[in-house]
Amino acid sequence: MKLGARMLKTGIAIALALFLAHMLNLPSPVFAGISAVFAIQPSIYRSYLSIIEQAQANIIGAIFAVIFVLIFGNDPFIIGLTAIIVIAINLKLNLEKTISISLVTVIAIMASPTDNFIQFSFIRFSTIMLGILSAFFVNLIFLPPKYETKLYYNIVENTEEIIKWIRMSTRNASEHGFLKNDINKLKDNMIKLDQMYLLYKEERIYLRKHKYVKTRKLVLFRQMIIVTNRSLDTLKLLHRLENELRHMPKEFQSMIISELDCLLGFHEQILLKFIGKIKSQPTEDAKKEAHNGRYFLLQSFIKNFNAQNINDHLNHYQVLPLIGVIIDYYEQLLHLDHLIDSFQQYHKDENEFQIANKEDM
Repeated sequence: MKLGARMLKTGIAIALALFLAHMLNLPSPVFAGISAVFAIQPSIYRSYLSIIEQAQANIIGAIFAVIFVLIFGNDPFIIGLTAIIVIAINLKLNLEKTISISLVTVIAIMASPTDNFIQFSFIRFSTIMLGILSAFFVNLIFLPPKYETKLYYNIVENTEEIIKWIRMSTRNASEHGFLKNDINKLKDNMIKLDQMYLLYKEERIYLRKHKYVKTRKLVLFRQMIIVTNRSLDTLKLLHRLENELRHMPKEFQSMIISELDCLLGFHEQILLKFIGKIKSQPTEDAKKEAHNGRYFLLQSFIKNFNAQNINDHLNHYQVLPLIGVIIDYYEQLLHLDHLIDSFQQYHKDENEFQIANKEDM
């Protein structure tokens, strides 16, 4: 099992919260550790939003806990009633994610009232806030997420897996059941990729010139994900139309294989060009091959369609969506290649991606 950055940060945040609570001689430092667990977030921006929301939830829980103890005491039924009211208020204020920390505050304050109850409540409130602040500090300083690196390598991994299956499918080397399972996994991977893109998009940029660069990077990554989705669409149709393709003329099957090989090579080179690992000329050659292959594929489809009797057109109609997806795949690759050229040509010193080695993720 891989030890992820969030696991490490959670452990560090708990340790820091407990250490600071002991240093400040706060009673029941365990509450600082518990609140630190709830406050760990996958990005700095989400951590910032979390500290605001959790501070609000902590205040709500503390206020109602103090009021109900002073008026009704700390009977278990009163604590339960207070919890219900606090949950309702959090829901009303759209603070669903922070209900847990509100309830921790309610229980921490109401469960053990003392003679100096107001002072005791303030200390418990401060202990929980200490845990939240500790988690924010850890999110800010330790193991900051490298979303550009993660996005690139996740896109590359998904693309390589899709390309491998497309090449095997066009040569009838794939096993139908196994490919179906892998397509479902690839769909899940693309959902995770979209979530990672949102985390990257949420990262705040404060300098105006960096905001412009970040916007261009967002456009590039979005297009890379679109292209990967088009390759997955191609794979899904190859899998679904496996039998229909086998009944198509050999010439047409060869044209599909040839065009897809050109597109896959073009796609692979674009990914390398994206981080400056290859020159632009090989990519230009691959683009021309894919363009010519698209033309010949369409010509082959029309030729074979016209040569068939009207009763034999069913296979051609069924294969038509595949032709459309292949053409769209090419168009999206073309657009991505244009975006990369534009990005690398203008303001080159500023437009640098923070792509580290995969081992440093």
